[in-house]
Amino acid sequence: MTLWQALDGARVFDLAQPMRKGMPQSPNHPPFRMVLERRHGDLVRADGGSAANEVIVTGGHVGTHVDALAHVSHDGLLHGGQPTGPVMSHEGFSSLGIDTFEPFVGRCVLLDVAAAHGVKTLPAGYEITADDLSTAAAEVEIRPGDAVLVGTGWSRLWASGEEFVGQRDGVPGPGAEAGRWLAERRPRVVGGETIAFEHIAPGRGHATLPVHRIMLVESGINIVETMRLAELLDAGVREFLLVLNPLPIVGATGAPVRPLAVVT
Repeated sequence: MTLWQALDGARVFDLAQPMRKGMPQSPNHPPFRMVLERRHGDLVRADGGSAANEVIVTGGHVGTHVDALAHVSHDGLLHGGQPTGPVMSHEGFSSLGIDTFEPFVGRCVLLDVAAAHGVKTLPAGYEITADDLSTAAAEVEIRPGDAVLVGTGWSRLWASGEEFVGQRDGVPGPGAEAGRWLAERRPRVVGGETIAFEHIAPGRGHATLPVHRIMLVESGINIVETMRLAELLDAGVREFLLVLNPLPIVGATGAPVRPLAVVT
């Protein structure tokens, strides 16, 4: 069977949230802004043609994005024990930036923790445990080098703004124990639906991010955040081909991405 025959009839799920001014995001990052710099009619060519274009300003961790290993340090050290100082400047990072992320095209496993609890969406502030992940993974094998996504149903709340961000009531996500459970399975990348791949307790905000430390600093595992997984969860898909290729912005700590799930 050829590759094209294998893909014949495949369904593609777009896992990226639409980027727009005012969309939910972490308060730790600059907001997304877009404005038309030139409108149709501002300049009309001799043949009657006209073009419009925009200026886009955004943080690297706004909307659906991939965290580079340079995004988080602990006690002044990055992944592999690299001190931050020698590799960091106003132009970004000379090591571990998002431009060093090798595009991922491979097997992905989706662990639907919400379904394991019999709900569409986990409650605000719920801490996902290792037992939760083990239950959600009961019928699927996680292999080293896979991508592993954690389904909470939280992307259903994208349009709700403040509720999605969870500054008051918190956000469901893995705690440190669950983070270690994931890291022990040696995935290439992990991801989820919330703006931080973490358990965010009510009223705590992003005070501490232990799962980021476990993944990025200790384990060298990239994180994908703010993914749109609701449609995939509703379809009951648990294993698929994931295409993941963030913008290769040199020296950046993260970059927007449009992940694609290919289901055959």
